[in-house]
This record gives sequence, structure tokens and C-alpha cells, in this order.
Amino acid sequence: MTDNALTPTQLRTDVLRHLTFTLGKDAPNASRYDWRMALSYAIRDRIVEPWFASTRRTWAEDRKRVYYLSMEFLIGRLLEDATVNLGLRDMAEEVMTGFGQDFHGLVEGEPDAALGNGGLGRLAACFMESMATVGCPAYGYGIRYEHGLFKQSFQGGQQVEMPEDWLSTANPWEFPRPESAYTIPFKGHVETRDGREIWVPAETVIASAHDTPVIGWQGKWANTLRLWAAKPTALFDLERFNRGDYAAAAEPEALARTLSRVLYPDDTTYQGKELRLKQEFFLTSAALQDILRRFKNGHSNLRDLPKYVAIQMNDTHPAIAGPELIRLLVDENGMSFEDALETARDCLGYTNHTLLPEALERWATFTFGTTLPRHMQIVERIDSWHRRTYNPPHYIGIVKHHEVRMGELAFVMAHKVNGVSALHSDLVKKNLFPELNRLHPGRIINQTNGVTPRRWLKMSNQPLSNLITESIGAGWEDDLDRLKGLEPFADQKAFRSAFDAAKRANKLALSGWIKQECGVQVSPDALFDVQVKRIHEYKRQLLNILQTVAHYQRIKANPKASWVPRVKIFGGKSAPGYAVAKEIIHLINDVASVVNADSEVGDLLKVVFPANYNVSMAERLIPASDLSEQISTAGKEASGTGNMKFMMNGAPTIGTLDGANVEILQEVGGENFFLFGLTTEEAMKRREDAEQSRKAIEASPALQNVLQAIAEGQFSPDQKDRYHDLVHRVWHHDYFLVAADFDAYDAAQAQVDIAYADRDRWLKMAALNVARSGFFSSDRTIRSYMKDIWTIPSAL
Repeated sequence: MTDNALTPTQLRTDVLRHLTFTLGKDAPNASRYDWRMALSYAIRDRIVEPWFASTRRTWAEDRKRVYYLSMEFLIGRLLEDATVNLGLRDMAEEVMTGFGQDFHGLVEGEPDAALGNGGLGRLAACFMESMATVGCPAYGYGIRYEHGLFKQSFQGGQQVEMPEDWLSTANPWEFPRPESAYTIPFKGHVETRDGREIWVPAETVIASAHDTPVIGWQGKWANTLRLWAAKPTALFDLERFNRGDYAAAAEPEALARTLSRVLYPDDTTYQGKELRLKQEFFLTSAALQDILRRFKNGHSNLRDLPKYVAIQMNDTHPAIAGPELIRLLVDENGMSFEDALETARDCLGYTNHTLLPEALERWATFTFGTTLPRHMQIVERIDSWHRRTYNPPHYIGIVKHHEVRMGELAFVMAHKVNGVSALHSDLVKKNLFPELNRLHPGRIINQTNGVTPRRWLKMSNQPLSNLITESIGAGWEDDLDRLKGLEPFADQKAFRSAFDAAKRANKLALSGWIKQECGVQVSPDALFDVQVKRIHEYKRQLLNILQTVAHYQRIKANPKASWVPRVKIFGGKSAPGYAVAKEIIHLINDVASVVNADSEVGDLLKVVFPANYNVSMAERLIPASDLSEQISTAGKEASGTGNMKFMMNGAPTIGTLDGANVEILQEVGGENFFLFGLTTEEAMKRREDAEQSRKAIEASPALQNVLQAIAEGQFSPDQKDRYHDLVHRVWHHDYFLVAADFDAYDAAQAQVDIAYADRDRWLKMAALNVARSGFFSSDRTIRSYMKDIWTIPSAL
């Protein structure tokens, strides 16, 4: 519920109290940082009461809880999000204006929490907010990364990685919980004593908890995001220090902090692989020890654990949860192996997020067995139990070819396995785990992803959300199917004009930001064509930039034609060790340099790539977008959630039949979606022809011209052979079918131009995308998890 007791006078008093007594500043000498922190603490005060009340009710009613384990929680900024969910944004703006402070400036001064990379982490954040909104008692468990992924910048068009510094100042939203600390063991050996296996670790660290409350819509319920920081077991070696060996004295702390310093450390070295495995075990073991401690506070029979505990593994990173829960139940609580395995499986669910084999983690048995010797034994025992119990026609194997296969382990140890879109779940059954699906019919189910409309519409797109409320009334924020009520308005000229004005306001704001950040002047009257996501070959940013070059060449050949002006906007990071993705980034920036400097082209085409894409940048770009680029190779994208955010904000999709695009197409209708490209089956068939890319290029004069221009160095005059390898890949090693889909994509873009030039048609398409986006609320997704996987009722 909105805090009706809070008045502007009280909020003003709270802000001044925190400014004085929490931050030690007086108003005349307070900086913008001080004012932001004071407001954050004042708003946090309003979250604590419903947070405590929710926790007390869960304990008092002995409720089942969900425990969501994820290596990423891409939560973004929290100040404005909290004021929106509490119904206090207008009041906060009024109070801060009274202090002479710009509320929006304060909000933008808050650093993005560097706790994730892409869709996996943002989905986890949406799920946490939706669980609070629908009243599902839950904890999220993650790692409190000091530096997260990395801060991206460009030098000479190339990606440069710098450490994120989001924790260089205090985080006002977290509560340290030093009393909630657990010892996490590594390495060593296993001894048999009195018929029991005893793990004697060679290394230990302490996992120390930091809690962030997650408030739902209108403050009716709140849950906890608990992040673990690694601390040394022995803080400091004074003897070494006094001998003058200062570096060695601090070594235990440095080694421990390494575990929670960086998200996804480069794993091209053995040390990097070991660190990743240690991180995954660190998160999982700390979470499971915490879960068992909480359960034991109210219950004595550990076989009842599944009645009160639902653990969701967000991808394979926490897949060690099965063996670790068995270890804790058997080694530390005396349960039999068979009972422990059944108990663990009844608690665990596994969400698969990828169809890419390289993303289904596999650990060399040497690495796994050296780092986690007891778990190697348990995994082998799970494997033999599964083989003995289900008698597969041939050996599937969790442990196979000297590897521990975490996808298979997660599947065997979960009572439910879910994909994240209808197409993806079907491919998980048919292509990814066909034999396991035959052995365990019904275990794989679908749970199509969703996004929270509070952040992605109500907060980030005020002009549109105000128009929605004026048109259909309040209450859509937690009942997104109500957006269907907008459909009749799409036929009304007055509504379309208001819709156009809302979009233009967002585009004007983004144009100013692009000028400030990128130094490029763009016209808000141009079509804003946006592709923002991780840079990866399967997501096909390369297809986009190749078509951009083709479009540029056509404008150059006939600059006086009636072109629809376009701004091509890219955003996203490449993994530090992913050479091809980094080459694609370089190419995009090189093309941008040439196109944007071409006075003959002018406003007809601009290409911009703002550095360091994150949640806050998405909140700027998505509301201002006209066209949503969802162009992955069919059969490779699990779901996507950016596609849903764009749809919700009135940007029609140009896309393939991949991931949740399939369901977006079903919801919005083919006349409001620009479909192109091979289907999953056609893509698989095409790859059977070793000459497929060469044939596609030879059949496409436009693509030939593009590749020739790039190969000749027209976009890299300082190094004409810079992209020879990239062009060679398209000709000869085009696994992701860029060449095969090029002409269809190019034709679909021509259809976009025709539609955009017809303003009434375009505005109706855009409005119907909003009106038909209700299915893609993460509230719907969470209710489905509660019913089909977690068997947990709402507390509201």
C-alpha cells in the first residue's frame, strides 16, 4: 500500500535528519551526493516496515519460501524504482525541489549496481520485484561483486575494459549482516572414518551476508536479496607483517576478496576456470547453509524440507546445489544418501537459458575433483544411481569424457526443468536433452519470461504511462492484461497524436543525451532503430551493421531520393576474451565514424554506439525507440526480454522466429511485426551445405558490395586489411547464417521504411504493440512458477 501517513513535511524532516545524523552534513554544505544519500536513506526507512512485516508473517504462518540462486542480479538504480513502487515519486521530487535539488539529477547520480551482464541478471531482478508484488515469500541469493563485469569504453573504436567502481561510495540500500556468515571449504582431500566420508579442506573462506530489501508494487510485500561477500578465515598474519613481509601478511584477505571481486572472470586460463568454479560453489554453499539454518529454526525433520523450501537454479551456474545439498544432509546431518538425494531433488528446480552447447558448463574432472573433492564423489554416485534406477538404453552420463556436465547434473537433480519461451522449451526437449526427456517425461515444462512493468513502463516511460492511465485508468501496473483496453484507442486520431507526442518527448530527451555522450547530432524526426544486448555472433549485430552499410551505399548512389531518415543505435558489451565479438564492435564504430562524417548523407543516416550499456542506459533508449531489433539466428536465442520491453514501450519488432519473438508475433499479429529469415528447421538444414554462405553471397549483389567495401578498407582507411578475417568468416564460416538471411533482412527493413512513412499506420502499429504486451509481465511468469514448479500460494 502507498504510505498514506507520509506527508511532504515528514519526508522533508526525514531527509534532513539523515543528512545531519547519518551523513554528518548540514544543508548549506551538502553536496549533490549527500542529498541523494539522505533521500535514499529516508526512502529506505519506508521500505523497512513492510519488509519486517512480510518476514514476520512468513515466520508466523510457517510459510514455504522460494530461494532464487543466480550468479547475476542486474538490479539497476534503486532510488527512483523504490519511490515509484511506494507511490512517493512525485512527493520526493517536490521535497527535493524545495531543497533546491533536481530530483532527476539526483537519481542519475546513483551508480548502477554492477551485479550482472545481460538478460539472465535482468530477468532475476524482474523476478525478485514481481515475487514481492504478487506476495511470494522469497530470498534471492547472489554474490556482492566489488567490480562486477567491467566498465566499457572505446579507444579508436575498440572495446576497452575498466573495473566498475559502483562500491567506491556507500551503498545506502544494503544492510550488512555479519552474524549471517558461513565457512566455505575448498580443495583438500576426503577421509573415511567410521564408515563415513569426511572432507578435510585445504582452504576456507567466510561468506558474509549483505541484505537489500526488494519492495513490491504499492509496498504490500517485500522480500530480501542476500548477496555474499568473501572474507578471509584468518584476517591478517601479524607475524609475517612484523618480519617485513607485508604483501604475504595481507595474502589471505586478497585471496578471499578475489572470489567476490569480478563477475565472470576470464576463464581462458586454468586459474580463471578454477576461480569461476570456486565462485559458483561459494554462492551455492553459502545459500544452502543459510537455507538449512533457517529451516532448522522452526523444524526438526529435514525430510520435510521440500514442504518449506523451493530452490530455483537460474541456469547451470548454481548446478552444484544438488551435490552440495546432499553433502550437507549426509555428511553434516546424518541422512542416508538415497533420502538426501530425494529430498534435494524435491526442493530443486532448474531454469535452462541457453541452447548454445558452450554455455552449458562443463568442468574437467581434474579441476572439479581438485577444487571440490567430496563433490566429485557425490556427482559420481548421483550418476551411477541415475543409470541404475532409470536404465537408459545408452550411457547419457553426468560424468563423461573426463568432464562433469553441469546441464545434465542440474536436470537429474531437479524435479522440474523449464525453458523460458515456448520455442525454447520445445528445443530443450528435442535437441538439448532428448534422452533425459524420454527418461523423465513431463519434467521439462515451459515458463515464458516476462519483465516488470513498474520499472520498464511506469518508471522509465512517464509520458507513455501517463497517457495509458488517462486512457484506461489506474491499476494496469499490477494487472497488465488491462492494457488490452487501449486497443479501441489505437483507431482514434486524438490518441494517436498523443501517443506520437509521448514518443517524441522521449526521442527529444535521448537526442540531447546522444549529443552529450557521443558528440553526434541526431534528429528526433528520424526513425530510431535500436539493437541493445550482449555482443555475440548469434545475436547478429554483424547482420545489422552489414545492412546499415548497404543502406548507406544506396543513399550515396542516390542522395536526392525520398529516404526515411534513420538513426541506428547499438549498445552492448563483448566478453573480454571473445575476439570476433570485439571485432564486430570495432567495425560498428568504424562504420559510424565514416557515415556520421559524410555531409552528403547528413541526417538521412546516423550510427551511434554509446559505451557501457547498462540498465540505466536501457531506461533511456527503450522508451525512445521506434524499431526493436531482435534478429538472432533462429534456434539460438532462448527467449530474450529486451524484445518484451521494446514492445511494451511501443516499438514494433523486426525479427526472426526465435525465442519469445514467436509469442510476441502471436500476441501482436503479423501485420504489426516485421518478420524475416530462416526458421529453426530451415537453419539446421542450411548448415548441412558446406557452401551455403558462398552461395548466399553470390546470389546477393548488395551483400557482395558491402563485403567488398569492408574488405577494401573503406571503413578502416588507416588499416585497410583490418576486417579481412571477419569478411572471410562471412564467406566461409558463417555458422550463424548472416549471409543466408541478409537479403530477407534487407527487404524487411525496406518494409519498415514504407510503414514508418505512413504515420497513421505506424502509430497504430506502435500503439497495438503496447496494448497487446500484457502477457509479457513478469507477474504472470512468477504466478506460473508458483503454481507449476514451487507449489506455493500467495501471501496477499
